[in-house]
Amino acid sequence: MLEIEVISTERIKPSSTTPPDLKTYKISLLDQLLPPIQVPSVFFYPNTQTTSITNIISKRSQTLKLSLAQTLTRYYPFAGKIKEGHLSVDCNDVGVYYVEARVNSHLLDFLSQPDTQLTHRLLPREPFHMEPKPGMNVATVQVNFFKCGGIALSMCTSHKIIDGHTATSFLKSWADTAQGLKTECPSFIASSLFPQNSSLPKDSSIAMWPSPVNQSKYVTRRFLFDASALVGLKAKAASSKFVPVPSRVEAVLGLIWKSAIAASNAVNGSPKPSVFSLAVNLRRITFPHLPNLSVGNLIWSAVAQWMPNTGAKLDCLVGNLREATSKINGGFVQEIQGKEGFLKVIERLKELGDVYSNKGANYYTCTSMCNGGLYEADFGWGRPIWVSLGDAEDLLVTNLIFLMDTRSGDGIEAWVRLSEEEMAEFVRDPEFLAFVSLDPSPLRLKLDESICSDVAT
Repeated sequence: MLEIEVISTERIKPSSTTPPDLKTYKISLLDQLLPPIQVPSVFFYPNTQTTSITNIISKRSQTLKLSLAQTLTRYYPFAGKIKEGHLSVDCNDVGVYYVEARVNSHLLDFLSQPDTQLTHRLLPREPFHMEPKPGMNVATVQVNFFKCGGIALSMCTSHKIIDGHTATSFLKSWADTAQGLKTECPSFIASSLFPQNSSLPKDSSIAMWPSPVNQSKYVTRRFLFDASALVGLKAKAASSKFVPVPSRVEAVLGLIWKSAIAASNAVNGSPKPSVFSLAVNLRRITFPHLPNLSVGNLIWSAVAQWMPNTGAKLDCLVGNLREATSKINGGFVQEIQGKEGFLKVIERLKELGDVYSNKGANYYTCTSMCNGGLYEADFGWGRPIWVSLGDAEDLLVTNLIFLMDTRSGDGIEAWVRLSEEEMAEFVRDPEFLAFVSLDPSPLRLKLDESICSDVAT
């Protein structure tokens, strides 16, 4: 049993006061399209030092707090609260809600076979609220110290102004600050490129990011695609007709989609139309590129469709995904910018609404953080040994897929949530099982020698 004792709670405020002209942060039009939920993540750091555990914990505690305060001076909206109407953040320097806790076990024991249903206890708050009230924190943090000196650093961030890339950039900046390294300032250009509009329909987030509300039991499983499996899968997914050289993400998503379609067919007795949406990072496709440290939800949903009469072949599904993502390009981003872009956004939302209007179809939503730097945050005691979604079981929706790199960078870890019945079929698909390991221990992945020796002892 994982026993966690909260030792302290406090507010970590920016080390410098936010200037008066920055006290109100307006969210962008793209931010308006995101549901007002809190997104959790947990970063696990082993302790490889042999000095006093008490001294290690004390020193690292102080380092984390001081560097967080300095980082919040640059990422000042993170220290604020959501205002009424969810159209702005009150950057009042109230500070990040910060919790320290002690865990009565060793980190490597927990990671030997982590229970994703227990990781929510490492979070600073219940993470998912579909209708949060005004005044909620933009970001909360909990630092969990294990008996061995290992750390589980967890964050919950508001999806109203923070996408996965922003959250990762923030953590990396915090880590670099802790080491005394030079850090870049984030860019808050999103609201000027995509100005908010109070006329946007309130249900737009549903049109943009639909996921079926779960009416029965569902389950989340983790799947590892190692480097050799990815080589074989990419070769199998390639075709001269559709995508000659698929990316590793395209190949993985194509296989997951194919197996999900098969699982649905087995449970329902007949094939259903299938819609697959994938969040596309707009920072990388504009010309000139948006600043890499641009804060906000700079993402759009690429939507691929499959109809039962077309046959669910892997290369065809990969082709559908490539076709969908290719439409989210520099020209598209240019169209939705500025005040004139609002009408184009409304037009695109109507198109998405038409796609999602088929109540007899299956809908799948995917976020990929591959090549997103999840494992780059080094506070001075090494990179994280594992990154977890945090609370994989609380969100009341299903048919979700989340991809991220493995620690070594050459593999992909996929988190898949399906109904209990469909997951039972999904994990029996021989084609899928040929490329994955189910619910792998993070300790099986490639580790630094110092960590390996620590595991051995």
